[in-house]
Amino acid sequence: MTNSAGSPKDITRRQMLRRIGLTALVAGPAGSMLAACATSGGSSDPSPTAASSAAATSAANPFGVKADAALEVVIFKGGLGDSYATDVHEPLYKKEFPGATIKHVATQQIAQTLQPRFASGDVPDFIANSGSDLMDNGALQTEGQLLDLTPLFEAPSIDDPSKKIKDTLLPGAIDSGFIAGKPYILNYVSSGYGLWYNSKLFQEKGWTPPKTFDEFKTLCDTIKKAGLTPYAYAGKNASYYQFWMILITAAKVEGNQVLLDIDNLVDGAWTKDSVKQSAAAWAEIGKFMDKSYEGLIHTEVQTRQNQDKIAFYPSGSWLENEQKSNTPATFEYAVTPTPSLTASDKMPFEAIRSAAGEPYIIPAKAKNTAGALEYARIMLSKEGAKGFTEKSGSLTIVTGAAEGVTLSPGIKSLNDALTAAGANMVTYSSFENWYKELETELRKQTNSLMFGRISADEFCANMQKKADSVKADSSITKQNRTV
Repeated sequence: MTNSAGSPKDITRRQMLRRIGLTALVAGPAGSMLAACATSGGSSDPSPTAASSAAATSAANPFGVKADAALEVVIFKGGLGDSYATDVHEPLYKKEFPGATIKHVATQQIAQTLQPRFASGDVPDFIANSGSDLMDNGALQTEGQLLDLTPLFEAPSIDDPSKKIKDTLLPGAIDSGFIAGKPYILNYVSSGYGLWYNSKLFQEKGWTPPKTFDEFKTLCDTIKKAGLTPYAYAGKNASYYQFWMILITAAKVEGNQVLLDIDNLVDGAWTKDSVKQSAAAWAEIGKFMDKSYEGLIHTEVQTRQNQDKIAFYPSGSWLENEQKSNTPATFEYAVTPTPSLTASDKMPFEAIRSAAGEPYIIPAKAKNTAGALEYARIMLSKEGAKGFTEKSGSLTIVTGAAEGVTLSPGIKSLNDALTAAGANMVTYSSFENWYKELETELRKQTNSLMFGRISADEFCANMQKKADSVKADSSITKQNRTV
Protein backbone atom coordinates (compact mmCIF):
# COMPACT_ATOMS: atom_id res chain seq x y z
CA MET A 1 0.00 0.00 0.00
CA THR A 2 2.13 2.89 -1.28
CA ASN A 3 1.70 5.93 -3.46
CA SER A 4 3.88 8.29 -5.44
CA ALA A 5 4.71 10.36 -2.36
CA GLY A 6 7.14 7.73 -1.10
CA SER A 7 6.36 5.26 1.68
CA PRO A 8 3.37 6.73 3.55
CA LYS A 9 2.27 3.51 5.24
CA ASP A 10 1.25 5.44 8.36
CA ILE A 11 -0.69 7.94 6.26
CA THR A 12 -2.55 5.32 4.31
CA ARG A 13 -3.42 3.51 7.50
CA ARG A 14 -4.85 6.71 8.89
CA GLN A 15 -6.86 7.08 5.70
CA MET A 16 -8.03 3.51 6.14
CA LEU A 17 -8.97 4.14 9.75
CA ARG A 18 -10.99 7.10 8.54
CA ARG A 19 -12.89 4.76 6.23
CA ILE A 20 -13.52 2.30 9.04
CA GLY A 21 -14.58 5.27 11.15
CA LEU A 22 -11.93 5.12 13.85
CA THR A 23 -9.95 8.35 13.42
CA ALA A 24 -12.03 10.13 16.03
CA LEU A 25 -10.68 7.60 18.52
CA VAL A 26 -7.01 8.21 17.76
CA ALA A 27 -5.38 9.48 20.94
CA GLY A 28 -2.16 9.31 22.93
CA PRO A 29 1.33 9.03 21.44
CA ALA A 30 1.62 9.08 17.68
CA GLY A 31 0.93 5.66 16.26
CA SER A 32 -0.37 4.13 19.49
CA MET A 33 -3.88 3.83 18.09
CA LEU A 34 -2.54 2.50 14.83
CA ALA A 35 -0.57 -0.17 16.63
CA ALA A 36 -3.71 -1.27 18.45
CA CYS A 37 -5.92 -1.33 15.38
CA ALA A 38 -3.92 -1.87 12.22
CA THR A 39 -1.75 -4.73 11.04
CA SER A 40 0.57 -5.02 8.09
CA GLY A 41 -2.50 -5.09 5.85
CA GLY A 42 -4.30 -7.97 4.20
CA SER A 43 -3.41 -10.55 6.85
CA SER A 44 -6.24 -12.48 8.42
CA ASP A 45 -4.39 -14.92 10.68
CA PRO A 46 -6.05 -15.40 14.05
CA SER A 47 -4.26 -13.75 16.94
CA PRO A 48 -2.37 -15.84 19.54
CA THR A 49 -5.26 -15.20 21.91
CA ALA A 50 -7.66 -16.81 19.46
CA ALA A 51 -5.35 -19.75 18.83
CA SER A 52 -4.87 -20.40 22.53
CA SER A 53 -8.59 -21.09 22.94
CA ALA A 54 -8.53 -23.96 20.46
CA ALA A 55 -8.84 -27.66 21.26
CA ALA A 56 -7.90 -30.74 19.25
CA THR A 57 -9.73 -31.07 15.95
CA SER A 58 -11.90 -34.04 15.04
CA ALA A 59 -14.56 -35.00 12.52
CA ALA A 60 -17.22 -33.67 14.88
CA ASN A 61 -15.17 -30.62 15.86
CA PRO A 62 -13.32 -29.65 12.67
CA PHE A 63 -12.19 -26.24 13.96
CA GLY A 64 -11.04 -27.42 17.36
CA VAL A 65 -13.52 -25.46 19.47
CA LYS A 66 -12.65 -25.36 23.15
CA ALA A 67 -15.78 -26.68 24.85
CA ASP A 68 -16.01 -24.03 27.57
CA ALA A 69 -14.75 -21.03 25.58
CA ALA A 70 -17.10 -18.04 25.71
CA LEU A 71 -18.68 -16.87 22.46
CA GLU A 72 -19.90 -13.34 21.76
CA VAL A 73 -22.41 -12.85 18.94
CA VAL A 74 -23.42 -9.37 17.70
CA ILE A 75 -26.55 -9.29 15.55
CA PHE A 76 -28.00 -6.45 13.49
CA LYS A 77 -31.59 -6.34 14.67
CA GLY A 78 -33.38 -5.04 11.58
CA GLY A 79 -35.84 -6.61 9.18
CA LEU A 80 -34.72 -10.12 10.09
CA GLY A 81 -35.03 -9.54 13.82
CA ASP A 82 -32.69 -11.49 16.09
CA SER A 83 -34.85 -14.38 17.33
CA TYR A 84 -33.22 -16.62 14.71
CA ALA A 85 -30.02 -16.21 16.75
CA THR A 86 -31.48 -16.36 20.26
CA ASP A 87 -34.01 -19.13 19.55
CA VAL A 88 -32.25 -21.24 16.90
CA HIS A 89 -28.52 -20.81 16.27
CA GLU A 90 -27.36 -20.02 19.79
CA PRO A 91 -29.32 -22.92 21.37
CA LEU A 92 -27.89 -25.26 18.74
CA TYR A 93 -24.40 -24.08 19.66
CA LYS A 94 -25.14 -24.52 23.39
CA LYS A 95 -26.40 -28.03 22.70
CA GLU A 96 -23.04 -28.87 21.15
CA PHE A 97 -21.01 -26.99 23.77
CA PRO A 98 -23.11 -26.85 26.96
CA GLY A 99 -20.21 -25.45 28.98
CA ALA A 100 -19.87 -22.39 26.75
CA THR A 101 -21.29 -19.00 27.73
CA ILE A 102 -22.87 -17.08 24.85
CA LYS A 103 -23.10 -13.32 25.06
CA HIS A 104 -25.76 -11.97 22.67
CA VAL A 105 -25.70 -8.32 21.59
CA ALA A 106 -28.50 -6.93 19.39
CA THR A 107 -28.23 -3.46 17.83
CA GLN A 108 -29.19 -1.39 14.81
CA GLN A 109 -25.99 0.65 15.14
CA ILE A 110 -23.31 -1.85 14.18
CA ALA A 111 -20.50 0.59 13.36
CA GLN A 112 -21.27 2.91 16.25
CA THR A 113 -21.29 -0.06 18.63
CA LEU A 114 -18.23 -1.89 17.32
CA GLN A 115 -15.80 0.73 15.99
CA PRO A 116 -14.44 1.53 19.47
CA ARG A 117 -14.00 -2.17 20.12
CA PHE A 118 -12.04 -2.72 16.91
CA ALA A 119 -9.90 0.25 17.95
CA SER A 120 -9.13 -1.29 21.33
CA GLY A 121 -8.72 -4.84 20.06
CA ASP A 122 -11.62 -6.14 22.16
CA VAL A 123 -13.70 -7.53 19.29
CA PRO A 124 -16.67 -9.92 19.43
CA ASP A 125 -16.43 -13.35 17.82
CA PHE A 126 -19.23 -13.23 15.26
CA ILE A 127 -20.95 -10.22 13.68
CA ALA A 128 -23.99 -9.62 11.48
CA ASN A 129 -22.50 -6.54 9.77
CA SER A 130 -25.63 -5.12 8.16
CA GLY A 131 -27.98 -2.14 8.11
CA SER A 132 -27.43 1.50 7.26
CA ASP A 133 -24.69 1.76 9.93
CA LEU A 134 -22.63 -1.21 8.81
CA MET A 135 -18.84 -1.22 8.92
CA ASP A 136 -16.67 -1.00 5.80
CA ASN A 137 -15.83 -4.65 5.05
CA GLY A 138 -13.28 -3.74 2.39
CA ALA A 139 -11.38 -1.48 4.76
CA LEU A 140 -11.57 -4.04 7.56
CA GLN A 141 -10.14 -6.74 5.31
CA THR A 142 -7.33 -4.50 4.09
CA GLU A 143 -6.37 -3.81 7.68
CA GLY A 144 -6.25 -7.53 8.50
CA GLN A 145 -9.35 -7.39 10.67
CA LEU A 146 -11.38 -10.13 8.91
CA LEU A 147 -10.91 -13.88 9.06
CA ASP A 148 -10.60 -15.77 5.78
CA LEU A 149 -13.64 -18.07 5.73
CA THR A 150 -12.16 -20.63 3.33
CA PRO A 151 -11.84 -23.24 6.15
CA LEU A 152 -15.56 -22.84 6.84
CA PHE A 153 -16.60 -23.65 3.30
CA GLU A 154 -14.09 -26.50 3.06
CA ALA A 155 -15.35 -28.04 6.32
CA PRO A 156 -17.68 -31.07 6.36
CA SER A 157 -21.40 -30.37 6.36
CA ILE A 158 -23.21 -31.16 9.61
CA ASP A 159 -25.99 -32.82 7.58
CA ASP A 160 -23.71 -34.98 5.44
CA PRO A 161 -20.05 -35.11 6.55
CA SER A 162 -19.15 -36.69 3.21
CA LYS A 163 -19.91 -33.30 1.61
CA LYS A 164 -18.09 -30.05 2.09
CA ILE A 165 -20.20 -27.09 3.11
CA LYS A 166 -19.37 -25.34 -0.16
CA ASP A 167 -21.18 -28.12 -2.03
CA THR A 168 -24.42 -27.61 -0.09
CA LEU A 169 -24.93 -23.93 -0.98
CA LEU A 170 -26.62 -22.09 -3.84
CA PRO A 171 -24.38 -21.27 -6.83
CA GLY A 172 -22.57 -17.96 -6.48
CA ALA A 173 -23.29 -17.61 -2.75
CA ILE A 174 -19.65 -17.92 -1.69
CA ASP A 175 -18.33 -15.74 -4.53
CA SER A 176 -20.58 -12.88 -3.46
CA GLY A 177 -18.54 -12.59 -0.25
CA PHE A 178 -15.14 -12.40 -1.93
CA ILE A 179 -12.66 -9.65 -1.13
CA ALA A 180 -9.20 -9.85 -2.70
CA GLY A 181 -10.11 -13.21 -4.19
CA LYS A 182 -11.00 -14.90 -0.90
CA PRO A 183 -14.28 -15.32 1.03
CA TYR A 184 -14.15 -12.94 3.98
CA ILE A 185 -17.94 -12.47 4.13
CA LEU A 186 -20.70 -15.02 4.65
CA ASN A 187 -23.70 -13.72 2.72
CA TYR A 188 -26.28 -15.96 4.32
CA VAL A 189 -29.67 -14.82 3.07
CA SER A 190 -31.01 -15.58 -0.39
CA SER A 191 -32.82 -12.32 -1.09
CA GLY A 192 -35.04 -11.26 -3.94
CA TYR A 193 -35.44 -7.61 -4.88
CA GLY A 194 -38.28 -5.82 -6.62
CA LEU A 195 -41.33 -3.60 -6.21
CA TRP A 196 -43.59 -4.64 -3.33
CA TYR A 197 -47.32 -3.93 -3.18
CA ASN A 198 -50.58 -4.97 -1.51
CA SER A 199 -52.06 -7.65 -3.75
CA LYS A 200 -55.47 -7.32 -2.03
CA LEU A 201 -55.60 -3.59 -2.73
CA PHE A 202 -54.53 -4.05 -6.35
CA GLN A 203 -57.16 -6.73 -6.88
CA GLU A 204 -59.82 -4.50 -5.33
CA LYS A 205 -58.84 -1.53 -7.50
CA GLY A 206 -58.28 -3.56 -10.66
CA TRP A 207 -54.66 -2.45 -10.90
CA THR A 208 -52.09 -4.64 -12.65
CA PRO A 209 -48.37 -4.30 -11.89
CA PRO A 210 -46.67 -2.65 -14.88
CA LYS A 211 -44.41 -4.50 -17.28
CA THR A 212 -42.94 -1.39 -18.95
CA PHE A 213 -41.99 2.07 -17.69
CA ASP A 214 -44.67 3.60 -19.91
CA GLU A 215 -47.24 1.41 -18.17
CA PHE A 216 -45.63 2.34 -14.84
CA LYS A 217 -46.13 6.08 -15.40
CA THR A 218 -49.71 5.56 -16.60
CA LEU A 219 -50.51 3.46 -13.53
CA CYS A 220 -48.86 6.04 -11.25
CA ASP A 221 -51.23 8.67 -12.70
CA THR A 222 -54.20 6.41 -11.96
CA ILE A 223 -53.01 5.69 -8.43
CA LYS A 224 -52.38 9.37 -7.73
CA LYS A 225 -55.93 10.23 -8.80
CA ALA A 226 -57.16 7.58 -6.35
CA GLY A 227 -55.51 9.55 -3.53
CA LEU A 228 -52.46 7.36 -2.90
CA THR A 229 -48.77 8.12 -3.27
CA PRO A 230 -47.86 5.89 -6.23
CA TYR A 231 -44.25 5.20 -5.27
CA ALA A 232 -41.99 5.92 -2.29
CA TYR A 233 -38.83 5.00 -0.48
CA ALA A 234 -37.14 6.35 2.66
CA GLY A 235 -34.55 8.97 1.81
CA LYS A 236 -33.20 9.46 5.32
CA ASN A 237 -31.63 6.05 5.85
CA ALA A 238 -32.56 3.71 2.99
CA SER A 239 -31.81 5.40 -0.32
CA TYR A 240 -29.84 2.27 -1.17
CA TYR A 241 -33.20 0.53 -1.62
CA GLN A 242 -33.72 2.91 -4.53
CA PHE A 243 -30.24 2.73 -6.03
CA TRP A 244 -30.69 -1.04 -6.22
CA MET A 245 -33.65 -0.42 -8.55
CA ILE A 246 -31.62 1.94 -10.74
CA LEU A 247 -28.83 -0.64 -11.07
CA ILE A 248 -31.29 -3.48 -11.75
CA THR A 249 -32.88 -1.50 -14.59
CA ALA A 250 -29.47 -0.67 -16.07
CA ALA A 251 -28.63 -4.38 -16.03
CA LYS A 252 -31.90 -5.24 -17.72
CA VAL A 253 -31.09 -2.76 -20.48
CA GLU A 254 -27.47 -3.77 -21.08
CA GLY A 255 -27.00 -7.08 -19.31
CA ASN A 256 -25.07 -7.87 -16.14
CA GLN A 257 -21.77 -6.64 -17.60
CA VAL A 258 -22.62 -3.06 -16.61
CA LEU A 259 -22.74 -4.11 -12.95
CA LEU A 260 -19.42 -5.93 -13.23
CA ASP A 261 -17.91 -2.81 -14.83
CA ILE A 262 -19.20 -0.64 -11.98
CA ASP A 263 -17.73 -3.04 -9.42
CA ASN A 264 -14.40 -3.16 -11.27
CA LEU A 265 -14.16 0.66 -11.50
CA VAL A 266 -14.00 0.46 -15.29
CA ASP A 267 -13.53 3.91 -16.82
CA GLY A 268 -16.86 5.42 -17.89
CA ALA A 269 -18.99 2.66 -16.33
CA TRP A 270 -21.32 5.14 -14.61
CA THR A 271 -21.81 7.22 -17.77
CA LYS A 272 -22.89 4.30 -19.95
CA ASP A 273 -26.17 4.75 -21.84
CA SER A 274 -27.80 1.98 -19.85
CA VAL A 275 -27.14 3.79 -16.56
CA LYS A 276 -28.25 7.15 -17.95
CA GLN A 277 -31.44 5.66 -19.38
CA SER A 278 -32.21 3.93 -16.10
CA ALA A 279 -31.53 7.03 -14.01
CA ALA A 280 -33.72 9.13 -16.31
CA ALA A 281 -36.58 6.62 -16.17
CA TRP A 282 -36.51 6.42 -12.38
CA ALA A 283 -36.29 10.22 -12.09
CA GLU A 284 -39.64 10.32 -13.93
CA ILE A 285 -41.11 7.98 -11.32
CA GLY A 286 -39.60 10.21 -8.65
CA LYS A 287 -41.96 12.98 -9.74
CA PHE A 288 -44.81 10.95 -8.26
CA MET A 289 -43.20 10.79 -4.82
CA ASP A 290 -44.02 12.92 -1.81
CA LYS A 291 -40.99 15.17 -1.15
CA SER A 292 -41.35 14.74 2.60
CA TYR A 293 -40.32 11.09 2.33
CA GLU A 294 -36.70 12.15 1.92
CA GLY A 295 -36.71 12.87 5.66
CA LEU A 296 -38.30 9.57 6.74
CA ILE A 297 -36.71 6.27 7.75
CA HIS A 298 -37.65 2.97 6.16
CA THR A 299 -40.06 1.73 8.83
CA GLU A 300 -42.04 4.98 8.66
CA VAL A 301 -42.51 4.66 4.91
CA GLN A 302 -43.22 0.93 5.14
CA THR A 303 -45.91 1.48 7.76
CA ARG A 304 -47.58 4.05 5.51
CA GLN A 305 -47.65 1.43 2.79
CA ASN A 306 -49.35 -0.98 5.22
CA GLN A 307 -51.96 1.75 5.70
CA ASP A 308 -52.53 1.82 1.90
CA LYS A 309 -51.13 5.34 1.59
CA ILE A 310 -48.37 4.12 -0.76
CA ALA A 311 -48.77 1.73 -3.70
CA PHE A 312 -45.25 0.56 -4.64
CA TYR A 313 -42.18 0.26 -2.41
CA PRO A 314 -38.71 -0.94 -3.50
CA SER A 315 -37.09 -3.45 -1.17
CA GLY A 316 -35.84 -6.96 -0.60
CA SER A 317 -37.56 -10.07 0.63
CA TRP A 318 -37.03 -9.27 4.33
CA LEU A 319 -39.70 -6.55 4.07
CA GLU A 320 -42.70 -8.70 4.93
CA ASN A 321 -41.12 -10.05 8.11
CA GLU A 322 -39.90 -6.62 9.18
CA GLN A 323 -43.44 -5.23 8.96
CA LYS A 324 -45.39 -8.18 10.34
CA SER A 325 -46.39 -6.36 13.53
CA ASN A 326 -47.78 -3.43 11.49
CA THR A 327 -49.43 -5.38 8.66
CA PRO A 328 -53.25 -5.52 8.88
CA ALA A 329 -55.31 -8.42 7.57
CA THR A 330 -56.30 -6.28 4.59
CA PHE A 331 -52.68 -6.19 3.40
CA GLU A 332 -50.98 -9.07 1.60
CA TYR A 333 -47.45 -8.62 0.29
CA ALA A 334 -46.58 -9.42 -3.30
CA VAL A 335 -43.60 -8.51 -5.46
CA THR A 336 -43.18 -7.65 -9.13
CA PRO A 337 -39.95 -7.26 -11.10
CA THR A 338 -38.82 -3.80 -12.15
CA PRO A 339 -40.49 -2.83 -15.46
CA SER A 340 -38.77 -3.14 -18.83
CA LEU A 341 -37.34 0.11 -20.13
CA THR A 342 -36.83 -0.41 -23.86
CA ALA A 343 -38.02 -2.88 -26.48
CA SER A 344 -34.39 -3.92 -26.96
CA ASP A 345 -33.57 -4.65 -23.31
CA LYS A 346 -31.06 -7.50 -23.05
CA MET A 347 -33.09 -9.06 -20.21
CA PRO A 348 -36.84 -9.72 -20.23
CA PHE A 349 -39.36 -8.16 -17.85
CA GLU A 350 -39.30 -11.34 -15.75
CA ALA A 351 -35.61 -10.90 -14.93
CA ILE A 352 -35.20 -10.22 -11.23
CA ARG A 353 -32.32 -9.64 -8.86
CA SER A 354 -31.76 -12.59 -6.58
CA ALA A 355 -28.56 -12.59 -4.62
CA ALA A 356 -26.90 -13.78 -1.46
CA GLY A 357 -27.04 -10.95 1.02
CA GLU A 358 -26.91 -10.05 4.72
CA PRO A 359 -23.17 -10.15 5.45
CA TYR A 360 -21.80 -11.99 8.47
CA ILE A 361 -18.13 -11.66 9.42
CA ILE A 362 -15.65 -13.11 11.90
CA PRO A 363 -12.98 -10.75 13.24
CA ALA A 364 -9.49 -12.18 12.74
CA LYS A 365 -8.51 -11.05 16.24
CA ALA A 366 -11.54 -12.51 18.00
CA LYS A 367 -10.88 -14.52 21.16
CA ASN A 368 -12.82 -17.56 19.88
CA THR A 369 -12.48 -17.76 16.10
CA ALA A 370 -12.88 -21.54 16.24
CA GLY A 371 -16.22 -21.14 18.00
CA ALA A 372 -17.30 -18.48 15.51
CA LEU A 373 -16.52 -20.81 12.59
CA GLU A 374 -18.50 -23.60 14.24
CA TYR A 375 -21.38 -21.17 14.87
CA ALA A 376 -21.36 -20.36 11.14
CA ARG A 377 -21.24 -24.10 10.31
CA ILE A 378 -24.38 -24.55 12.44
CA MET A 379 -26.06 -21.71 10.55
CA LEU A 380 -25.24 -23.53 7.32
CA SER A 381 -26.84 -26.79 8.45
CA LYS A 382 -30.37 -27.58 7.28
CA GLU A 383 -31.68 -27.33 10.83
CA GLY A 384 -30.02 -23.95 11.33
CA ALA A 385 -31.18 -22.64 7.97
CA LYS A 386 -34.74 -23.94 8.31
CA GLY A 387 -35.01 -22.35 11.75
CA PHE A 388 -33.74 -19.09 10.33
CA THR A 389 -36.42 -19.11 7.63
CA GLU A 390 -39.15 -19.88 10.16
CA LYS A 391 -38.04 -17.05 12.46
CA SER A 392 -37.07 -14.41 9.90
CA GLY A 393 -39.37 -15.14 6.99
CA SER A 394 -36.36 -15.16 4.64
CA LEU A 395 -34.71 -17.92 2.64
CA THR A 396 -31.05 -18.87 3.06
CA ILE A 397 -28.28 -19.97 0.72
CA VAL A 398 -28.52 -23.56 2.02
CA THR A 399 -29.91 -25.74 -0.75
CA GLY A 400 -33.20 -27.44 0.14
CA ALA A 401 -33.36 -26.05 3.67
CA ALA A 402 -36.81 -24.50 3.15
CA GLU A 403 -38.47 -27.79 2.23
CA GLY A 404 -41.54 -28.31 4.38
CA VAL A 405 -41.64 -24.68 5.53
CA THR A 406 -44.96 -22.90 4.93
CA LEU A 407 -44.10 -19.79 2.95
CA SER A 408 -45.76 -16.44 3.66
CA PRO A 409 -47.67 -14.68 0.86
CA GLY A 410 -44.76 -12.36 0.10
CA ILE A 411 -42.14 -15.09 -0.03
CA LYS A 412 -44.46 -17.29 -2.09
CA SER A 413 -44.91 -14.37 -4.50
CA LEU A 414 -41.13 -14.02 -4.70
CA ASN A 415 -40.74 -17.75 -5.26
CA ASP A 416 -43.21 -17.52 -8.16
CA ALA A 417 -41.29 -14.56 -9.58
CA LEU A 418 -37.99 -16.44 -9.36
CA THR A 419 -39.58 -19.43 -11.12
CA ALA A 420 -40.84 -17.15 -13.90
CA ALA A 421 -37.40 -15.55 -14.23
CA GLY A 422 -35.65 -18.88 -14.72
CA ALA A 423 -32.06 -18.19 -15.72
CA ASN A 424 -32.71 -14.46 -16.20
CA MET A 425 -31.09 -13.25 -12.98
CA VAL A 426 -29.72 -9.78 -12.35
CA THR A 427 -26.40 -10.17 -10.56
CA TYR A 428 -25.38 -8.73 -7.20
CA SER A 429 -23.20 -5.65 -6.71
CA SER A 430 -19.90 -5.95 -4.82
CA PHE A 431 -18.87 -2.29 -4.63
CA GLU A 432 -21.19 -1.89 -1.64
CA ASN A 433 -18.83 -4.08 0.39
CA TRP A 434 -15.61 -3.15 -1.40
CA TYR A 435 -15.81 0.65 -1.55
CA LYS A 436 -17.89 2.17 1.23
CA GLU A 437 -17.14 5.74 0.12
CA LEU A 438 -18.58 5.02 -3.31
CA GLU A 439 -21.70 3.47 -1.79
CA THR A 440 -22.18 6.45 0.54
CA GLU A 441 -21.92 8.85 -2.39
CA LEU A 442 -24.45 6.79 -4.35
CA ARG A 443 -26.98 7.15 -1.53
CA LYS A 444 -26.56 10.93 -1.66
CA GLN A 445 -26.76 11.19 -5.46
CA THR A 446 -29.77 8.86 -5.57
CA ASN A 447 -31.74 11.18 -3.29
CA SER A 448 -30.71 14.18 -5.36
CA LEU A 449 -31.89 12.43 -8.53
CA MET A 450 -35.15 11.03 -7.21
CA PHE A 451 -36.20 14.20 -5.42
CA GLY A 452 -35.56 16.34 -8.47
CA ARG A 453 -32.41 18.29 -7.61
CA ILE A 454 -30.20 16.88 -10.37
CA SER A 455 -30.69 15.36 -13.83
CA ALA A 456 -29.81 11.83 -14.91
CA ASP A 457 -26.74 13.17 -16.72
CA GLU A 458 -25.59 14.95 -13.55
CA PHE A 459 -26.23 11.82 -11.50
CA CYS A 460 -24.04 9.75 -13.81
CA ALA A 461 -21.31 12.40 -13.99
CA ASN A 462 -21.21 12.79 -10.22
CA MET A 463 -21.00 9.05 -9.67
CA GLN A 464 -18.29 8.68 -12.31
CA LYS A 465 -16.30 11.44 -10.61
CA LYS A 466 -16.48 9.60 -7.29
CA ALA A 467 -15.61 6.25 -8.89
CA ASP A 468 -12.59 7.89 -10.55
CA SER A 469 -11.55 9.30 -7.18
CA VAL A 470 -11.77 5.87 -5.54
CA LYS A 471 -9.82 4.32 -8.40
CA ALA A 472 -7.06 6.95 -8.11
CA ASP A 473 -6.75 6.60 -4.33
CA SER A 474 -3.77 4.30 -3.75
CA SER A 475 -4.74 3.81 -0.10
CA ILE A 476 -7.84 1.87 -1.19
CA THR A 477 -7.17 -1.74 -2.11
CA LYS A 478 -8.76 -2.47 -5.49
CA GLN A 479 -10.88 -5.53 -6.11
CA ASN A 480 -11.96 -7.37 -9.25
CA ARG A 481 -14.66 -9.81 -10.26
CA THR A 482 -15.21 -11.70 -13.51
CA VAL A 483 -18.63 -13.29 -12.90
